[in-house]
Amino acid sequence: MTPKQSPYKSKGGFGRLFNALRYSARGLAAAVRHEAAFRQELTLVVVLIPVALWIGRSIGETLLLIGALFFILIVEILNSALEALADAVTIEHHPMIGRAKDLGSAAVMLSILFCTLVWLCVIGAHILGPKI
Repeated sequence: MTPKQSPYKSKGGFGRLFNALRYSARGLAAAVRHEAAFRQELTLVVVLIPVALWIGRSIGETLLLIGALFFILIVEILNSALEALADAVTIEHHPMIGRAKDLGSAAVMLSILFCTLVWLCVIGAHILGPKI
């Protein structure tokens, strides 16, 4: 017996790549259009990328700083997707949906703390020199 496949699932090839890029662009546009937190974090990223390029001593250090910033955006998009799905199920208060939203929010907070730690360590290494 052949398992059923979603009619929305792509078949492969260049069409699949084109569709994936199109869906990704739509997702980013939706995040910018509908998610205030994403817009705020994106503004922070745009401001801090030049700072990362300026303070990074190596390509690896610069990529670490920028990667930590992008990590926040990635987690925020996943959190926004979770919240949109939860709201599509019901906008009524439900303890499990509330927990799911809280967990998504906690993930965003942890990504921000991680990014802050990375930036403080790199800046601290610049200030203190090779001691750390």
